[in-house]
Amino acid sequence: MKNLSPESLMMSYGFKPSLSEGAIKPPIFQTSTFVFERAEDGKAFFEQAYGLREKNEGEELGLIYSRLNNPDLEILENRLTLWDQAEDAAVFESGMGAITTALMQFLSPGDLLLHSNPIYGGTDHFVKHVLPRFGVNVMGFDPNQTQEEIETMVKESGHPLKMIYVETPANPTNHLVDLEMCRSIAENFTTDERPLIAVDNTYMGPIWQHPLKHGADLVLYSATKYIGGHSDVIAGACLGSKALIAQIKEMRTFLGNMAGPWTGWLLLRSLETLKIRMEKQADNAAHVYEAIKAHPKVKTIHYLGALKEGTKQKEIFDRQFSSGGAMLSIILNGGEKESFQFLNNLKLIKLAVSLGSTESLAQHPASMTHAGVDPDERLRYGITDGLVRLSVGVENPKDLIWDIEQALEQVTIDSKNESKPSLEPEMA
Repeated sequence: MKNLSPESLMMSYGFKPSLSEGAIKPPIFQTSTFVFERAEDGKAFFEQAYGLREKNEGEELGLIYSRLNNPDLEILENRLTLWDQAEDAAVFESGMGAITTALMQFLSPGDLLLHSNPIYGGTDHFVKHVLPRFGVNVMGFDPNQTQEEIETMVKESGHPLKMIYVETPANPTNHLVDLEMCRSIAENFTTDERPLIAVDNTYMGPIWQHPLKHGADLVLYSATKYIGGHSDVIAGACLGSKALIAQIKEMRTFLGNMAGPWTGWLLLRSLETLKIRMEKQADNAAHVYEAIKAHPKVKTIHYLGALKEGTKQKEIFDRQFSSGGAMLSIILNGGEKESFQFLNNLKLIKLAVSLGSTESLAQHPASMTHAGVDPDERLRYGITDGLVRLSVGVENPKDLIWDIEQALEQVTIDSKNESKPSLEPEMA
């Protein structure tokens, strides 16, 4: 049979209708436990699940208990691997569940976690305020630092580098991190084992960037965003090799943060339209950018489709990405007052956190998603009071442009409120 594209396989991959009374779509397996045919089967399944023995050739892990496995979850995990060409996937009840489980599984007291800046506010808090309580050392690097500068920092820390955690594009500034550089850093600090590279790919979804192809070991998603795409489910995912995901699933079993059958079913539904939704969102974002980039009340816009030729950021983009995406960070002339005026006057676009959904969403990172980030760090990395994050949806682009322009007209600029970031974007 022809090798089908992921968008075609999303309709049926991993599901056998004959096992579910011929249903064309997977039913919701709303059950806590599963019946074993024989006691010997139960023993064999648990031996596999707890890693007490290797699987025999052709042997599959049977259904045990929905904290360990569930048909909806297994079908979803199979389909999620297709876009990133991963060997396996693990799904969680939230993006933070995926991130924290991966970090807890592979980090131990005394280890060093090297992370990019800026990162999502929830991740920032866990990395900087929770991991240190367990003896994990953390160190951040800036998007504009060279490999040599970063390696010098790691050496001077005196701690063994265990993992590099990267968010690219960065939330909410769209700054990019070179994954091949991160892989080179990891290889230069390899002793018995090479440090792992984990990438939060939420901003790009599974369509526009594939970190595993550029040296990453783990890809993380808030599946709430583009994968779910309808603002009606909270979920997370982690993808990688079978060996690494097996370890993550082991930790997931004991933390108990696996996704339930309803979550799995909703995400299976959403995966069928993922590509066409994201293509429309990216096209809409390009139209919005072109319409408002020269507006007198807009200082600049962080948009990946408008990176300057000849810059390091553009060079990274050309290697790692296939689209400018659908996220715009609009920096208004002014500060919080002007940002709030703009947000409060939107009619069609919803004032809400999250991103990647069919409806367009706008929010103020400095006082909302990144409120817990150190104020000096926020300013240093460009998360100013004048920054508004816009997630572009699938609406008619003319309507979106009208809404943004009419909201901008309600903004009265007070230059005294303006705050300037230390990291200027390399935008056109």
